[in-house]
Amino acid sequence: MKRRNFILIFFILILLTFVSMVGQAQLKVEVSEAVELMSILSRTAGFEEYSKDLAGQYTKDTEEWFVAYREHPVIPYYREIRAKYGIGYEKVMNMAVHLEIAKGKVKLIGNKADLNDEWQNVNLDEFIALLNKFYNDTRFHKFFEQHSSFYDEGIKEYERNIMSMIHQDWYNRFYGTEAKELFHIIIAFTYGDNHNGVHRQLEGKPREAFAIMGYWINRTTWDATLLIHEFNHSFVNPLLDNAANRAMMEKIGTKMLQFAQPAMERQDYNKWEIVINESIVRAAVYIYLKDYNLVSRGTVYYMMEEVWHKGFQWIPELVGCLRDYTTQREKYKTLNDYYPEIAKCLTKYLNNEGNRIQNALR
Repeated sequence: MKRRNFILIFFILILLTFVSMVGQAQLKVEVSEAVELMSILSRTAGFEEYSKDLAGQYTKDTEEWFVAYREHPVIPYYREIRAKYGIGYEKVMNMAVHLEIAKGKVKLIGNKADLNDEWQNVNLDEFIALLNKFYNDTRFHKFFEQHSSFYDEGIKEYERNIMSMIHQDWYNRFYGTEAKELFHIIIAFTYGDNHNGVHRQLEGKPREAFAIMGYWINRTTWDATLLIHEFNHSFVNPLLDNAANRAMMEKIGTKMLQFAQPAMERQDYNKWEIVINESIVRAAVYIYLKDYNLVSRGTVYYMMEEVWHKGFQWIPELVGCLRDYTTQREKYKTLNDYYPEIAKCLTKYLNNEGNRIQNALR
């Protein structure tokens, strides 16, 4: 081999290694002052999903510090818009990732149109003004700084227990497409055992996907399935942006929502689109776990929990459907190509259940 060619190959290998390292560096675990601010505001206002006492001393510190501010001017306003527009769960986190805190001031960033529908009717100028007053009156930044070592240890624990089980390349292979988003993992230390995926698009920057992961102590291994779940959303949700997919799924999704409405409402899944996306994501999680030999007794329990308590009775059928997809990749290059088969699978499930009920009533 000529020396010049050897040197060229050598530098290409160095470049590829560097690119790989940069890609890995992008996927890091973080804490966000804005996420903690919105979480603690929600807890102080009495939002149930932000009031779980799972963070030990941090929960106690939060209670002691903010108990005096339960009637702060922002609190009745915040409770009112929750009651009026359904602000809660991921809607709170959607706002959090659109906030920037700098030099003692909280400001809204990005386009208002990128916020959830629930925020569209809120007077955002008024809300941000009251939020700033809460931030300064409570000396929130001081509270946040005083717990920096706690946040750091929580992040290290998550990295030790979870990140080795996250394989980003699986998503591109399984879905047949590449992610067009920049991923972030944020530990929400006041969010208990909840988790959400939210997005942000800032002008002139790549679209960003945030996996907001709740925190709880006294658990030796944080549940990797939660993070695996949230990354799947970045590939599954855009499939419904396809007009043909949306047209074939609307009737199916509406029936599924009606079929398990009480369970879905408890999880704040109040739209057919959410039910469709959550169903496909949950089924994809099991394919991932199987591919990496991560199926265990805990995984079986997790599926039973999804089916019996969370209302996703069709998950076993949908897992089988996605397993068939993995064996037909010559025919179906992407999950989008396979989407009509998913629609057929869910239609068959609904018809079978309907027939089973009718037979029982004869």
